[in-house]
Amino acid sequence: MAQTNRPVQRADDRVASHPSGDERFALLDKVLKRSWFEADQLIEILHAAQEIFGYLSEDVMLYVARALRLPLSRVFGVATFYHLFNLEEPGDHTFTVCTGTACFVKGADAIVDALQREHAIAAGGTTDDGRFSLKTARCLGACGLAPIGVLDGEVRGELSADAALTAVAGVLEVDEDPGEGSGEDAELAAAGTSGENA
Repeated sequence: MAQTNRPVQRADDRVASHPSGDERFALLDKVLKRSWFEADQLIEILHAAQEIFGYLSEDVMLYVARALRLPLSRVFGVATFYHLFNLEEPGDHTFTVCTGTACFVKGADAIVDALQREHAIAAGGTTDDGRFSLKTARCLGACGLAPIGVLDGEVRGELSADAALTAVAGVLEVDEDPGEGSGEDAELAAAGTSGENA
């Protein structure tokens, strides 16, 4: 009888699950296996973990530390050293303000102050409703456009405090707009009338 090299699968043998029931850990397991559980792949693994989970929780860092047989202090040290790693769940929208020398000289502190006042949060925090996070970075590498910020992945240069406030208000306003698919406005649109003419 010929043997195959394929592993035997039980009927209930799906992807191994984490005790929490969070299937994202199965995706992280694939990343760990692709990296051969090598400790020198820690930064790449943490980057992938953040892509999967949205941020690096203590549970995720502990999971990575155990898988790579590293002390948690080393994983935590790497995660806190690089500003691109998030240790807290970010809001729906994130604004990162560069506070490097060129940006600071051109008013980055005024931008941070204005956003903190407007949204009642400290730099590094998230609003209570989870809609907005404000972060700072030591340098974003675009000094010629100082001061700069990154709003939801989009670089915005030569910012003023007012421009930053307007940009954030714009993305938050879009979320509040129910759009076409809901409520009374959608019913009126389907009937061919608008709320103003009704």
